[in-house]
Amino acid sequence: MLDVAVSYNRFRFLGHEFLTWLWHTIENDLHLLKSLDDELTALEIGNRIVLENRRDEALESIIIQGDEAGFEEGILALKKGAMVTELNLFYKAGDKKWQFTLKGESLSITNLKTPETSIIETSEDVEGAVLDKIYLYERVVRLLDSMFNAFVKIRVSNEWNTKALPDVKKWISEV
Repeated sequence: MLDVAVSYNRFRFLGHEFLTWLWHTIENDLHLLKSLDDELTALEIGNRIVLENRRDEALESIIIQGDEAGFEEGILALKKGAMVTELNLFYKAGDKKWQFTLKGESLSITNLKTPETSIIETSEDVEGAVLDKIYLYERVVRLLDSMFNAFVKIRVSNEWNTKALPDVKKWISEV
């Protein structure tokens, strides 16, 4: 059995591959993501992307952030072999909107902003508001869980080398 630290370091590339694949999928195959969440109406890249490129012993980090930031630098970094290590996302389901950042190394969610919940007017409203907030957090976790499961199924299949990876490489070279 592998030590947790050894496993973590050995397989953390999967999170980076997942985020790179996710960026590609958002741009080119949103219907796949919509098939994973019936209520998903939009999933978009937000205002921050972090990429890393490991060359020999050197590590190059590229951070693209800002509401008006273009992703040209990110595409250029991908062309040079970088992987996405952090991705800010906007998720819309029905009339509700979430924004959060997903870190590839640990698949942790940070900076989660959920839709507004009902206003608490009395002490009896507290329980309902807490349950609403839990539901809104759970929606993001379920979305990420289903997207990562879809990615892993593709990643361990023959489809990864025959279709998915060539599609991602083609997207990177054509953008």
